[in-house]
Amino acid sequence: MRAQYLDQLELERERGITIKMAPVCMSYTLHAVPYILNLIDTPGHSDFSYEVSRALAAVEGAILLVDATQGIQAQTLANLRAARASGIVVIGAVNKIDLFRGEMRADERLRTVVRELAELIDVPEKDILLVSGKTGEGVTELLDAVVLRVPPPKGAEQGRRGVRALIFDSFYDNHKGVVASVRVFEGTITTDDELYTVATKVRSRMKELGRFMPQLKPCERLEEGMIGYVATGIKDPDAMRIGDTLVIVTAANRSSLNREKPLEGYREPHPVVFVSFYPESSDDHELLTRSLKKLKLNDAALMIEPAQNEVLGRGYTMGFLGRLHYEIAAERLVREFGIRTVNTFPSVRYRVRTATGWREITQPEELPAEAQEIQEPIVSMLILVPPSYLSNLFPLQLRFRMADVRTETFHDRVELKATMPLAELVSDFDDQLKSATEGYASMSYEFAGYVSADIKRLDVVLAGTPVPGLSRFFPRTSIEREGRKMVERLKTILPREQYAQAIQAIVEGRVIAREDIAALRKDVTGYLYGGDRSRKMKLWQKQKRGKKRLKERAEAHLSPELFKELLKK
Repeated sequence: MRAQYLDQLELERERGITIKMAPVCMSYTLHAVPYILNLIDTPGHSDFSYEVSRALAAVEGAILLVDATQGIQAQTLANLRAARASGIVVIGAVNKIDLFRGEMRADERLRTVVRELAELIDVPEKDILLVSGKTGEGVTELLDAVVLRVPPPKGAEQGRRGVRALIFDSFYDNHKGVVASVRVFEGTITTDDELYTVATKVRSRMKELGRFMPQLKPCERLEEGMIGYVATGIKDPDAMRIGDTLVIVTAANRSSLNREKPLEGYREPHPVVFVSFYPESSDDHELLTRSLKKLKLNDAALMIEPAQNEVLGRGYTMGFLGRLHYEIAAERLVREFGIRTVNTFPSVRYRVRTATGWREITQPEELPAEAQEIQEPIVSMLILVPPSYLSNLFPLQLRFRMADVRTETFHDRVELKATMPLAELVSDFDDQLKSATEGYASMSYEFAGYVSADIKRLDVVLAGTPVPGLSRFFPRTSIEREGRKMVERLKTILPREQYAQAIQAIVEGRVIAREDIAALRKDVTGYLYGGDRSRKMKLWQKQKRGKKRLKERAEAHLSPELFKELLKK
């Protein structure tokens, strides 16, 4: 677990973001009264909103931390809405104040950020805390505010007896099995207890009980309201589910465990981006299977289903909450489990209407021939951008099919709201947005439903044979451009053969783009000298007939190496 934690920290430093929640338990004294504080650090990016929701389900208060150098971002607004929806106390704080030391306009900038945050959470400016995580300035005042403003944990339901805890995270340890991060809502857990999971209905004997200090520190008991870990000893990762309720088996409830009710307030994840993963070597399929099970233990938002590709073999289709979530998961597979994969193009979930009703598909190959209507998922977006960069966003509206665009003034920035197809968002919208605004824009989004769309399937045919895995969905307005890019890319990476190869992009049986790879040609007349030209003509005709027979017998084949090259950005 320690090596896994260090890999995550290194990845976070490289990306400059928090990608995984981190719980910690600490002792604190205020006015000679001892307190135990259970803290959970969460990511802020929209793709990791599920991490935030899991943490909010386990706490009574939240610190809304704003970077003093950047001010309020779009994800700040989204996380504030989530905290308020949970009904918990919100404390405002401005971080990185040490970066303003020695600057002439530091006080003015800080006052502006403090004023904006105070107005946002509707509190007096004096209630906003100024802190520096680097120097420790203001941290004591912040912890004092946590003790004074956040209410203590609620007790058990009136008249209820028993022990229940929420599993809000988990990871795998080779010696301890599945280790669950829990928040105890009712009763007290001790090291001698027998465990039962309500959803998966698995019983086990406790291996170890402890708290996050932040390292794992064993203890004898976890009392009501505390956060800690439980080493279950379970070796099968499928037997543990994040969001499940952990119950302690007693003589009183032993016969009624199957009637235990789960704790409420925990929402299910809804993946929106789908990518198929295949091991670079077919011998690594079992390693990929084990690695994905352990990764899902630590990332409950993942959806994993078996997949099969004629070129790449056996793999898994995985669902993610966004493109960044997908990129992080792929990187974690390499760093934490040492397995390298080939990944297909990101796709989204479409709804298709046929004569028998609606069905959902994620891969173009699943599109039924009798499809009568296709609906694509859309998201509602919130973009905060300085006014001087607003005009740079207008070209993006048409390119990424943004609709219902509205703008409002938000302090010294512009708040742009719009809807956009999810497929456009997961392409390269974030990169284009950062480029157009020199990195000053911030964005958050949430799923907004489905709308009918003019979506077509693009198929790629090589030498008369469809290439599996290269079919993609595109809107009618851009499908010809994308088809031409695809065949041109294939022409640059495919090797020449002894026969000519035609590369075609086809939509509904119509060829919209084509490139040809000329056949390799051997000089079969080079050894001849002098004589009648008819001798050369006979050799050329013989060569031509041989190439024709070879083309009839040959099968178009895209090797895994070429497939990997084509899938590169």
